[in-house]
Amino acid sequence: MAGLAIAQRQDRAGLGIGLTLAAWFLFSLVDTSVKWLVLSGFAAIQLAFMRYFVALILSVLSGASTGQLFQPVAKSDLILVAFRGSLLVLATVLNFVALNFLPLSVTSTILNAAPILVVVLAFPLLGERVGPWRIAAVIVGFVGGLIVIRPFGDTFHWASLLMVINAFCVALFAILTRKLSGRIAPQTMQLYMSALGSAVLLIPAVLSWTTPQSPLGWVLLLGIGAAAWAGHELYSRAHLFAETNVLGPFGYSFIIYLTLTGFIVFGTVPD
Repeated sequence: MAGLAIAQRQDRAGLGIGLTLAAWFLFSLVDTSVKWLVLSGFAAIQLAFMRYFVALILSVLSGASTGQLFQPVAKSDLILVAFRGSLLVLATVLNFVALNFLPLSVTSTILNAAPILVVVLAFPLLGERVGPWRIAAVIVGFVGGLIVIRPFGDTFHWASLLMVINAFCVALFAILTRKLSGRIAPQTMQLYMSALGSAVLLIPAVLSWTTPQSPLGWVLLLGIGAAAWAGHELYSRAHLFAETNVLGPFGYSFIIYLTLTGFIVFGTVPD
């Protein structure tokens, strides 16, 4: 009966897509805030720590309020949960460093190689069928990525490579999220991921700490963690209602969101 309930939830693709679009909007607010902060002199490692530390606090409060703070996790799943969290911590640090050098529209476009990789990896890792239209989309997306990265052009920047690694991490993260959905509650995955990120980044963050000198600085510093926590809550729940290779392409909304915020906040116009 439990398996039937999960299958029924995973047939509600429209709801999953809506949650995915909302999640990526929140993630765009995180990146926009981070870029503003790194350009203001804050270290990327400090911002990455705050992203996870605030999320950890919210995860604890959320779990305590529902009485589901600590849920048992099988040893085999615990390894996957830890690996999933490690992938996102690495992706976060690489992304925040790259934001110091690349426009938001560029980082978002390179990061959105992740849906391409999700579609490619969905069959060998999850056994999900991929039709010809999605294969064609993968090819077109790959060409688009090359146009943006320009690996053989004069405008190539080494920070683009950080975003390529980031895309691989995010793709594997999405695959693991799908694999664990239905077995482990989103709150539990959030809690483990936030705890791992906070623990790993604590000492480097303290050593590079810069105290905000304005209320806006504090709002953004705390807001990146809150928006990231909310985004991942929605993102994890979206995978309960639709397959990974269905949700993956909607990550391209991230490009639209960040192109708009990049223009509004920083006046950046894509070439």
